[in-house]
This record gives sequence, C-alpha cells and structure tokens, in this order.
Amino acid sequence: MKTVVITGISRGIGKATAEKFLNEGWRIIGISKTGNSPIQHHNLEVQKIDISKPESINVFIEQFNKSDVRIDVLINNAGISIDQGQSISMEILRKTLEVNLIGLIDLTEQLLPKINDGGYIINLSSGLGSLADATSGNYPSYRISKVAVNMYTRTLSARLIDRNITVCSVDPGWVKTDMGGAGATRKPSEPAKEIYEMVTSKIDSGYFWHKGKKKSW
Repeated sequence: MKTVVITGISRGIGKATAEKFLNEGWRIIGISKTGNSPIQHHNLEVQKIDISKPESINVFIEQFNKSDVRIDVLINNAGISIDQGQSISMEILRKTLEVNLIGLIDLTEQLLPKINDGGYIINLSSGLGSLADATSGNYPSYRISKVAVNMYTRTLSARLIDRNITVCSVDPGWVKTDMGGAGATRKPSEPAKEIYEMVTSKIDSGYFWHKGKKKSW
C-alpha cells in the first residue's frame, strides 16, 4: 500500500485530497494543527503538528524516524491568508511566511530521507504567486509567500534529479474553502482529483501546474 503525507488535512483542499487518496486505496498520514479530522478511516492516521513551530515539527520527525514507514507522496497543502487590503503588516508577513514557506520547507527537508526515490512532492501554491499574473497589490504577504514556495519548488526539483523525485507547484484555482470563500468557482474535489492524477502519472518536475497543464511562473 502506498503512503501519502498531506498537511492541512482537516478542511478544504487537504480534506478533499485525503478523501480522494483514501478512495483509491492509499494509506494517509494527515497533518493538522488541531490533530483532528472530520474523516474517519482505518487507513488514515492524523498527527497534531503546528508547522509554524519548529519544535512541533521536530517532535513529529523524531517519532516518525523511529518507524519503518516510507513515503511515496508528500503534499504540502497547509497555508494561511490573513492579509487585509494592500498594506504590508510585518506581523502578518512573518506569520504568513512561518506557515506558508518556512514551516513547509522545514517539514519537507526533514522528511526527504523518508521519501522513496521516484516519489512526488506537491507544493500547493496559488495563481496569486505567479509573477506573470501579478497585476494587483492585494494580499501582499500571501503573494510573497507563494512566490517563494515556487522558487523552493524549482530549487528542490534540481536537487532531487538523481533520486528521480518529481517536485511541482500547483495552482488549485479559486476554490470554495474557508480561504477562498463561498463565491469561488471550484469545488475542493476538483484540485484534489488533479493532484491525484499528477502523482499517478509521469509529469515533468520543477514546473507550475494548473488544471493539469503547465502555467507561467
């Protein structure tokens, strides 16, 4: 049975992605800040981790390294958007980067030895993280964090060529979640299905994807 690690599993895209993988017979290690998930399944294990706190990540890694579990796919889905308007608050910027970028990198780097050669790392980004589409000043901290995630995707992809690990960023589009709002045009199940299709097919590493197609950085 293949194993996928999914962060931010308690709601939205993370929850929908977990449901998709479970339906396809995968084992899931889900990561949630609360340690809770609305999904109950014998192939789902939920870990309580606050990825904005290094000590929380370290406790999980210490325990995980004692197991013989290997990872086939890592999906870095957890993220926050707490900007207000176009102004930059240093407090909000720091909080956003701790979750969306630094915590993501910290967890990924510590899990790398556990990821099987030929595996996949999927980083949830955003269309707001595309430099080519940067035509608005709204949500500056969120935008900055996602641009940085995209650069991490590129550099990590180059580092992992010899291990044949595919690393990609995904723009899920405007999705009906707590973050996206009720007026969004996509259901969480749509990007969840696209992510599953990505990691069960051979795709090019080091690219930015949207609806199954490469998009401009």
